[in-house]
Amino acid sequence: MFRRRTQTSAEDSPVPVEDPKPHSTPGKGRPTPKRSEAQGRRRSPVTAPSNRKEAYRLARERDKALRSRQREAMLRGDDRALPVRDRGPVRKFARDWVDSRRLPGQYFLPVVFVIMLLSMVPFPIQIRSAVLLVYTLSLPVVMVLVLAGSFYVAGRVKKEAAEKFPGENLKGIGFYAAMRSSQMRRLRFPKPTVLPGGIPVELKK
Repeated sequence: MFRRRTQTSAEDSPVPVEDPKPHSTPGKGRPTPKRSEAQGRRRSPVTAPSNRKEAYRLARERDKALRSRQREAMLRGDDRALPVRDRGPVRKFARDWVDSRRLPGQYFLPVVFVIMLLSMVPFPIQIRSAVLLVYTLSLPVVMVLVLAGSFYVAGRVKKEAAEKFPGENLKGIGFYAAMRSSQMRRLRFPKPTVLPGGIPVELKK
């Protein structure tokens, strides 16, 4: 009697059934990489120069790239890329004032250069004598015009800057504008951003 009950209870006991669809997600077959490892793989490997010549070449390339970026910034008019003496709104105003006008000082060097070339050409004696006479008389006249124009530019720029920028430091602004007015337009630095008449220059990209 007791044996039969024991067998029945053993047969009636629940048997665990295997789930055909396990809930666990199968693995990737490899461990998940750490964040530092993943970032390290994305970074390009940095190789040190093998010799001194290679190090010089890399340094030259870096300097060239840096100068190129600085030049582009200056052409865009980025004030941070300019030398200290050219920074600030007052200096920018002085440059634009000079560049927007045709002043006698900018023609001084071209005129002198042309006269010197003519004086070296083997003209006949009469023509050569006339050229030398023109050169001798015109040089002082051109210098006087340049000096007079420089004083005029310095006074006007300083006066207008004081009206437009009250409270700003105007030390040396007149001399700064006068020196720029005596340079050829192509040789001016920073490059002009306005044409004669005040028309903005379209910078090449």
